Amino acid sequence: MVEDPVQTPALDAPRTAGGRVRVGLVGRGIQLSRTPAMHIAEGGALGLEYSYDLIDLDTLSTEASLAELLDRAEADGFAGLNVTFPFKREVIALLDELSPAAQKVGAVNTVVFSDGKRRGHNTDFWGFAESLRQGLPEAARNAVLLLGAGGAGGAVAHALRDEGVARVFIYDQNPDAAADLAQAVDGQAVSDLATAAADADGIVNATPMGMAKLPGMAISADLIEARHWVADIVYFPRETELLAAARAKGCRVLDGSGMAVFQAVRAFELFSGLKPDAARMRATFETLNEPN
Repeated sequence: MVEDPVQTPALDAPRTAGGRVRVGLVGRGIQLSRTPAMHIAEGGALGLEYSYDLIDLDTLSTEASLAELLDRAEADGFAGLNVTFPFKREVIALLDELSPAAQKVGAVNTVVFSDGKRRGHNTDFWGFAESLRQGLPEAARNAVLLLGAGGAGGAVAHALRDEGVARVFIYDQNPDAAADLAQAVDGQAVSDLATAAADADGIVNATPMGMAKLPGMAISADLIEARHWVADIVYFPRETELLAAARAKGCRVLDGSGMAVFQAVRAFELFSGLKPDAARMRATFETLNEPN
């Protein structure tokens, strides 16, 4: 399992000067994110003055480039930034170093500012793998159909292979993206969802389909069978249309909350240098109201 080593500096290190940690999330349409609350609560529990800013390009009063936002955050003393849709690949060109996981996946969701350098990490990779290990430990891993070959799909594909999935079938509306990811993980790009689903033990949605702002399913419910296990990386709503359809057929399901929590656990450690309590961060996540 590729896991980024996390160094634990003293609290007076640059990214936790005086016990203060300031971080943020850069993306579009991120107002419903539960990540800030998890970070802030855990920081408080560990005695840090911890702040977490949402930098939503859909709501900024003035347009700014990703490069400008990173420059501004670094100059303002941020310990780092989480990065989400649609910037997980674009941000790579703005970094000095990539962790092993980020290199492997080809996408970054966590940037740490330290010693004058910007280091990119991918905590989605570990987050999905840990969620699968804990949520579906006995799930058959001979073949899995992965829906989506974007930044999140890349993290999930590599996690599936690291978790022992022998064959990964990859479907994306962009066939070239599916082909590129399939080559990277020694998988198989597919265009016939019916055939791929029939051959798969599990189905994973790594597309935005199912989110509150993008309802629907990336696969027809008719292709889901009771023998499948079904996972979704979407966590708002927790019960996506895909999971509801799969549950109705008797499938074992895994919602996106585990990946959301565990990616935050790893990112918190990277930002602060302190070991967070994963159970406590999960408890914070569970207390948050379901977004409308």
